[in-house]
Amino acid sequence: MRLAILAFAAGVLVLQLQPDLPAWPPWLSGAAAASVLSVFVRGLPRRCLALAACGLLGFAWAAWRAEVRLADRLDPAWEGRDVEVVGVVAGLPQALARGARFEFAVETVSTAEAVLPERVQLAWYGVDPGALHPGQRWRFVVRLKRPHGGANPGGFDYEAWLLERGIRATGYVRPAPATLLDPRVGHPAWWVERLRDEVRRSFERRLPADTHPWAGILVALAIGDQKAVDGDLWAIFNRTGTTHLMSISGLHVTLVAALFGRLLAAVWRRVPGLALRLPAQQAGLCAAALAAAGYALFAGFAVPAQRTLYMLLVAAAAMLSGRLLAPGRILAAALLAVLLADPWAVLAPGFWLSFGAVAALLHVGAARLGGGAGWRARIADWGLVQWAATLASLPVLLLVFQQFSLVSPLANALAVPVISLLVTPLALLGAVLPGPWLLMLDHALLDLLMRFLFWCSGWPVWQAAAPPWWAALAAAAGVALCLLPRGLPGRALGLVLLLPAAAWPVVPPPLGVAWISVLDVGQGLAAVIRSGDRVAVYDPGPAYGPDSDAGQRIVVPYLRWLGIDRVDLLILSHRDADHAGGAASLRAALSVGETLAWPPEPGERPCLAGRRLDWDGVALRVLHPATPGRHGNHDACVVAVEAGGRRMLLTSDIEAADEADLLRRAAPLKADVLLVPHHGSLTSSSAEFVAAVGATDALVSAGYRNRFGHPRPEVAARYERAGTRLWRTDRDGALLVELAPAGATVTAWRDQRRRYWHGR
Repeated sequence: MRLAILAFAAGVLVLQLQPDLPAWPPWLSGAAAASVLSVFVRGLPRRCLALAACGLLGFAWAAWRAEVRLADRLDPAWEGRDVEVVGVVAGLPQALARGARFEFAVETVSTAEAVLPERVQLAWYGVDPGALHPGQRWRFVVRLKRPHGGANPGGFDYEAWLLERGIRATGYVRPAPATLLDPRVGHPAWWVERLRDEVRRSFERRLPADTHPWAGILVALAIGDQKAVDGDLWAIFNRTGTTHLMSISGLHVTLVAALFGRLLAAVWRRVPGLALRLPAQQAGLCAAALAAAGYALFAGFAVPAQRTLYMLLVAAAAMLSGRLLAPGRILAAALLAVLLADPWAVLAPGFWLSFGAVAALLHVGAARLGGGAGWRARIADWGLVQWAATLASLPVLLLVFQQFSLVSPLANALAVPVISLLVTPLALLGAVLPGPWLLMLDHALLDLLMRFLFWCSGWPVWQAAAPPWWAALAAAAGVALCLLPRGLPGRALGLVLLLPAAAWPVVPPPLGVAWISVLDVGQGLAAVIRSGDRVAVYDPGPAYGPDSDAGQRIVVPYLRWLGIDRVDLLILSHRDADHAGGAASLRAALSVGETLAWPPEPGERPCLAGRRLDWDGVALRVLHPATPGRHGNHDACVVAVEAGGRRMLLTSDIEAADEADLLRRAAPLKADVLLVPHHGSLTSSSAEFVAAVGATDALVSAGYRNRFGHPRPEVAARYERAGTRLWRTDRDGALLVELAPAGATVTAWRDQRRRYWHGR
C-alpha cells in the first residue's frame, strides 16, 4: 500500500511540474491498461505495472482537478471593467495601510453577460477593517483581473498560491456605494470563520499592540492567522529555524487531540455502562479525532493540521475495526487523503517539511525511541527527536530557501516545549475564558522566549546556492542513511550524499561576460548585474506597503537563490519609491559595499556622468546626469554595461528632455539591449533616442495591467517600427540578459519555468 500511495503522489507531483495540461483521458486509459496487464503477469513485472498504474492515476487525478478549477475563470474581456456582484466575505479580513483585503464568495452577478469565478480576492480601500466580518453578505461594484504574480528565479509563485486556494481573480471594490445586505449569513463555513474573527478581535482588545508586541503570534497560534504576525518577526524565526512553531503545526493539533482524548477516556472508564459498550481507549481515540477535526477547521485547515487529522482518523478507524496498522501505513493513508483533497499541496514547502519530519521520526522511532528508562534515556530520546526533525528539514530548506539555521537545534530545544506545552495551550484557553489575565501571562512567557530567539538570531546561518533537484533527492537519501541505528553500515555515506545540496557552489559568469537580470517586481524596477564574483544591484524595486517591498520579497530571495550574500555595488538611480523602495530591506538582509545615488545621502557617493568601474573585463559607465540640479526623473542615473564588445543601457526613468541632453552631449548610446526609459511612458523613448540606441532587444519593467498603461501602445509601436524586439516583465516574467563576445541574448523566465496555471 505504501509504495502504491507514493507512486500516486509522484504522479501528482509530475503533473504540477507540467508547462501545459495534457488531455487526461489517455492517461486514465494508460492506468487502466497497466492495471489489466498486471492481472496476467506475476512477480516483479506485476508490481512494476501496478505502481505505474498508480502513478498514472495520480497524474490523471491532478490533471482532472486542475481542469475543473481552471474552468472557473474570469473572461479576459471583463478584466478592468466595473461589475456589480453580491456575495459573502469568506475569510478573515486582513488590515491594509488604507483599508482591508479579504476573500469574497460570489453568489450572483448583476451586470449583464459578465461571468465571474466563484471566489475572488478583493481589496477595499478607505474602509474601516473593523466593519468587515466573515459571513457578511455585501453588494459591491468591483474591478477584477485574472490571477497574476511576479515570475522570478527563487521567488514565490503567487499564482500557484491563489490556485490552491481556489481564488480565480483578484481586484478591488470601486468607490460606488456598497450595501450590506445581511450581517450574518447562516452557513456552517461562515460560522467557523466568524468564530475565528471574534477570537482575533478579542485578542486585539485584550492585548493592545502598542504594549504587547507578540500579540500577533498568539493569534497565529490560536486560530492559524499567520498574517497577524509582524513581517519583521518572520526573519527572526527563519534565522532560528522556528518558523514551523509559529503556525498551527501537527504538534499543536496532536496536543489538543491528546488532551481531549485523555480527558474523555478518564471519564469514560469511570462509568461502567459506557466502558462495557465501548472500551475507554477507543472512546478516547474517537474524542481525540473529533477534537483534532474541530481544531484543524478552527485553525484554517493548513497542510500540517490536515496530515495530523487524517492520521488520527485512520488510526481511530483501524482501532474501531480491530485492526492494528503500522505507523508508516497510517502516514501513507494521510498522504493519500491530503492529495485527494488538495493535489496542489505538493507545491507548498510546508507539505514536504510536515511529512518529511514525521517520516524521519518514524524512521528512527522503532530503533531508539522508548528504548530506555530514566531521565538520561528521556534526554537522549528528546535529543534524537530534535536531530531527526532538524536533519529531515535540511533538503527542503536548502532547495526552497537556500539557507539553514545552524542554531536551529538549540533554539528548538527550548522553543518546542515552551510553545507546545505552555504558550499554545494558554492561548487556546485565553480564547475561551474571559478576562485579560491569562493572555497577559501567556504574553509574558512568550516575551521570555522571544528574548532567547533574538539572541539566537545573531548566530550564523548556513547559506548555499539553490541545488538542482537531483542533489535534493540525494540529500533526502543521505538523511535516511544518517538516521540509521548506530552500528549499521552506510551512515558515513549519508553525510557524503548531503554535501552537494549543502554546499552547492555559486556559478559566476565566465571572464569578460556580464549577466543582467531585470526582475519582475511589478510597477517599478530592480536589476541585478553580475560579473565574475562581483554583484551590483541597479535599483532594489518598489515599496508595496509599510511592511513589504521588492527588496524583501524578490531581490533578496533571488540573490540567495544564486548563493550570493554580498552586494558590491548598489545603484539607486533616483529616490522614487518604485525604484528605491526596497533599499532598506536589501541592506538589512545582505552586506552592501559601495552605494551610488543622486542626490547622495551620508555614506553614499554621487552617481554622476563620467564615473566608471571595471570588473574582470566588464565595465559599468555612468552616462547621466552630467549637470544635476533638476529633480526626480530628470536626475535619474543612466548606466551602460559593457562586456565582450556588447552593451546594455539601463535608463531608469529619464524623460524625453534627458534623452535629448544625452544626444546633445554625444554620449555613447549605441547598445545591443535597452532597458526602456520610464517603463514605456509617453514622456520618454523619443524616436531620435530609439534610433540612436539601435537596440536589438528592448526590455520594459512594468506591472500587470498597471494604472498608467505602461508600456503605452504608441511607444511599443515605435520600437516595433525600429525593428526592436520588445520584452515585458508583466508578460514574460524576469528577463535574463547575457552580454558575451558571441552576442547579446535575452531569455524570459516564464518561458524557462512555465507552469500550466500561468496566465490562466
